[in-house]
Amino acid sequence: MRGLMFDSQLLLHSFLWRTERLFADKQIVTRLGPAEYHRYTYRDFGKRARRLGDALRTLGIGPGDRVGTLAWNHYRHLEAYFGVPGIQAVLHTINLRLSPAQQKFTIDKAEDRLLLVDVDQLDLVADLLDLGLPTVEAVVVLADEVPAHRIGITVHSYEELLAAADENAQFEEFDEHSASAMCFTSATTGDPKGVVYSHRAMVLQAMCLAMHDKLNMSERQVWLEVAPMFHCNGWNIPHTALLQGATLVLPGAHPTPADYVDIIEDLGVTGMNAAVTIGTMIRDAVRAGDRPRDLSSLSTLWLGGQAPSKAVMKWFAEEYECEVMQGYGMTENSPQICFFALKSTLDGGTEDEIYALRQTQGLPIPLLQIKVVDQATGEELPWDGESIGDFHVRSPFTASEYYKDDRTKDSIVDGWLRTGDVGCIDPEGYVLLKDRSKDLIKSGGEWISTIDLENALMLHPKVAEATVVGIEDEKWLERPLACVVPSDPSLTPEELREHLLAEGFIKFWIPDTFLFVPEVPKTSVGKYDKKAIRGVVADEGLERARATLGAG
Repeated sequence: MRGLMFDSQLLLHSFLWRTERLFADKQIVTRLGPAEYHRYTYRDFGKRARRLGDALRTLGIGPGDRVGTLAWNHYRHLEAYFGVPGIQAVLHTINLRLSPAQQKFTIDKAEDRLLLVDVDQLDLVADLLDLGLPTVEAVVVLADEVPAHRIGITVHSYEELLAAADENAQFEEFDEHSASAMCFTSATTGDPKGVVYSHRAMVLQAMCLAMHDKLNMSERQVWLEVAPMFHCNGWNIPHTALLQGATLVLPGAHPTPADYVDIIEDLGVTGMNAAVTIGTMIRDAVRAGDRPRDLSSLSTLWLGGQAPSKAVMKWFAEEYECEVMQGYGMTENSPQICFFALKSTLDGGTEDEIYALRQTQGLPIPLLQIKVVDQATGEELPWDGESIGDFHVRSPFTASEYYKDDRTKDSIVDGWLRTGDVGCIDPEGYVLLKDRSKDLIKSGGEWISTIDLENALMLHPKVAEATVVGIEDEKWLERPLACVVPSDPSLTPEELREHLLAEGFIKFWIPDTFLFVPEVPKTSVGKYDKKAIRGVVADEGLERARATLGAG
């Protein structure tokens, strides 16, 4: 027997019906420069999103076509979040932090027909086109007019396109399982992997965030979206803010930690989401300032990508009565898996017990299932806070496969996604990440592959052996450390940095420290003993570890 309900589709543009009627006068604010902001209402936003959809149709973009963006967090980029999927096209947000080679790979893999780009990305696009982007037919610059450029294909002005389009153009209803957006992973090893989100998945994820009591995304919030909109759909905060009618604040191009402090003061920001390193940088910017800063309006600070330190949590609590919380997610899960909330039954814990809980990855969000799997047997392990294994997840917003990628078979196991993260779950359901598979380094919220770095270092003619490990860093939480056995005593760290740059690595991936050692510690089976290296540095500090490891 079937239920007697309307079969309305869960589509992103269905949010507009609610927002334009209930919160039409609430604002979207974008920082343009010091104390300079662009403001407009959700009513204006809806009209411009429909104009964009109409303009894209005029350019020949239709259902299933991919539209790439190379853009910062600002109102025009937000319009693409709804205008592109509103006509059943697919929004491909291209990560500005990937290397040009990786960006070209993702554009080619997605087969983007059109690129929406910020002015400061035009030179990059020209370089990428010189390398060859066979599917890209035109570029739209997100500006009032087209500036001077060296791009060899048609370039349109975003505002000129919107001026000629219809603000009353309608977004039709279609199958909620249609693709809405596409993101690529940050390339832990090999090429980035594509994840294709459905409208249904993104609507459900936004609704899960909207109902979370600690996040408290409500109409009263003034929310600063710091997490990049080019990565994991800005953690779905833009969709959730629009759904709930919160005032949404976007930091614009090339923001600095000092800019975030100014924005919070200028606009009375109440909530904010960012990588853990941003929270640390904001603290340091306030400490280094030449005058007191008033961040008292900020009550909720969601720091993700890694667990924030207890020191950062306590600083914001003591200075501004601001609660720092965290979540655990990944591109493949749209992106949230867990989010912290303190159960009422645990309110009576000591301060240390509460902080210990707050440094877990939190509780699984609604509609998501998670389990811990023994690496050797594949059996599910108990939630006892001690049994450590691989995390596997599934939900209506978990990727069932990668886009045209054979690596799917290594990640999908019996209908579950293997996350690649290792840890345990306590009896209350709090998820605790213990380690990362394959010795990956997570620095500033970005994954860095030690294997790729090692392989490149071993290509240098003056290197006999090399291994890379992650060590603790106050600013970035983790940074790569390279232990190198030189085959030529004239080898210098600068040579290795130049070599890695020539091999195509971005600067952020390059180790801060190179230890030249007589030999790399090895396990009993002859493998590099990364655990031993990390242990020496953790126990003795980097300077004393130099002597222990025999570094010159």
